[in-house]
Amino acid sequence: MWIARHLVSTVVKNGHHGLFHRFLGSLPELEHRYLHCTCCWRSRISTADFDLLTSTLSSKLCEDEGKPLDCRYTTEQRAVILQRLNTATENELAEVKLLRGRKSVNIVEYRTRNGPFTDLESIINVPLFKHKTAMIVFNSILNPPEKKERRKTKIQLVKFIKPEVDRKLLEEASCIVSIVCGTDKIAWAHVDRGLNVLDWQQESCHNFMKGTYMASAYLDDISSVVSRMPKADLFVVEKCGITVQNTSLYPVMAHLRTVEAMLFALLGQRSEPDAPPKVLNMVRTAVGRHFGLMVGEARTSGVQMVRQMMTDSVTQKSPRVSFPHSLVVRYRHAFQLGVRKSGDELCDALLQAVAFYEKLNE
Repeated sequence: MWIARHLVSTVVKNGHHGLFHRFLGSLPELEHRYLHCTCCWRSRISTADFDLLTSTLSSKLCEDEGKPLDCRYTTEQRAVILQRLNTATENELAEVKLLRGRKSVNIVEYRTRNGPFTDLESIINVPLFKHKTAMIVFNSILNPPEKKERRKTKIQLVKFIKPEVDRKLLEEASCIVSIVCGTDKIAWAHVDRGLNVLDWQQESCHNFMKGTYMASAYLDDISSVVSRMPKADLFVVEKCGITVQNTSLYPVMAHLRTVEAMLFALLGQRSEPDAPPKVLNMVRTAVGRHFGLMVGEARTSGVQMVRQMMTDSVTQKSPRVSFPHSLVVRYRHAFQLGVRKSGDELCDALLQAVAFYEKLNE
């Protein structure tokens, strides 16, 4: 329905304003008028076209209200819509826009009582459905929205495991090589998921921190060590927490970062571009907190902890960590208390491997 909204000019008579007063012998002066649609209040038509509007109102401007639903879609489109309405379950219908909740239930109940829908117009007989609702539903069936991929769950250990990888990848690792770098050596521990120590070694690197830094010399030492490492599902490299604020430790920090970068390059070669990473970082302080070795922000030696693990491996039926007899014999006198640098890298490599698996099981 259309209504006229207009303003009538007023005149002043005897000093008073009047809406319908006009001078005798003259026609009222009318401002330009427009017609507005009461359905949407957006379309505006000048009264100059009022006669044309009157003759075409029902057929042109508001024909959407009366046009049958079946006439709006092609034969193929109607077949697709009816197929969905007549065969989809409540859960499948709920995936369509506006059909979640009671509307999907009403569709199933209606077709159970009255049989399948034979035309689109019959959807109006279903409770809660009107002309506009039906059109939105039909258009959603014909053009379903693209499903957004759910963001992959990141590993819960992001605070001390880098780069971020799927937790499942870590849990499925049957064995890892835990690597710790020192100022003159590299140590590693090959440990499986059952905390059985398969191999445990360290190699001296004679070119580390000797005079002027030579990249080629570093690469020779590190390549030699990597060639001796066993195969594993993952390689876990210790990440030290040295900061640049302590300028006296800057040479040590630069050294450790250089060794770390070369280890990542040599061990992290991927067979496929999208393959998950095989080399990870584990924060040193996280391992220290796991074993209670932290004093403030500093980490104390883990030698005593490792000595206890080796003793338990021999004396207990179900030890925390299982060592083969050959490794117990080799290292039973390697870790002497009170001796500086008495196998610290070896101990740290083992503790890192144990913390890796135990934290996954927490």
